[in-house]
Amino acid sequence: MASDPRLIELYDDDNPDGPDHDHARRLAEELGARTIVDLGCGTGQLAVTLARPGRTVVAVDPDDTAIGHARRRPGGDAVIWTSGDSTVMGDLAADLVVLTGNSVQHIGQAHWSRTLRDIAGTLRVGGVLLFDSRNPDDRAWERWAARPRSTRPTRIGTLTEWITVAHEDPDGTVHLDFHTVFEDTGEQLTVRQPLVFRSLDRLTADLADAGLSVRATFGDWTGEPFGPTSPRIVVEAAR
Repeated sequence: MASDPRLIELYDDDNPDGPDHDHARRLAEELGARTIVDLGCGTGQLAVTLARPGRTVVAVDPDDTAIGHARRRPGGDAVIWTSGDSTVMGDLAADLVVLTGNSVQHIGQAHWSRTLRDIAGTLRVGGVLLFDSRNPDDRAWERWAARPRSTRPTRIGTLTEWITVAHEDPDGTVHLDFHTVFEDTGEQLTVRQPLVFRSLDRLTADLADAGLSVRATFGDWTGEPFGPTSPRIVVEAAR
């Protein structure tokens, strides 16, 4: 799997370091984490800030373009970068596994149970999994599709972008088409992306099936309590 390298160059601009990364860093300090896995690390923005002397950070992503970008970023030498999915983690006895940026929604239902079992096998007893997922009751995809096309200048040229909904599956998977026109060349790129929207009850049951128990939930990275109208579901689960 490999993303368009031009769009990878813009990823950090569009997804800057923020409260999700702050939460992960605070939790790492709280746990006294010596071994951390950043699963679905993307361009490695969080992973490099988690690395420090005496701590091992393993960063994993199935996107070869993103991993290549991550390896080249400042501080990248302090992280172990691996291209792949949860099957490459092995038994690390990790203190913390993080999946930020709604990474879990990119994991299809066929692989979700296996991913959670892999994470449980990677965590030490008492280790913590941290992740977020958009609340399906908020139906964010409808707002995305309702937005008009927008054009913006970027450091890779002027882009026109919009999102359409291709179709929705009964299991909560929403298939979205992300459209980009590179105005300088007239090239149009359309990427089909299925995202799985899982409720908190469903996530809790899936975690339990993998031997993980929920220790805290939030409605956003700011620490707000989770409720029916919360935009996202932030979960801390322990082995």
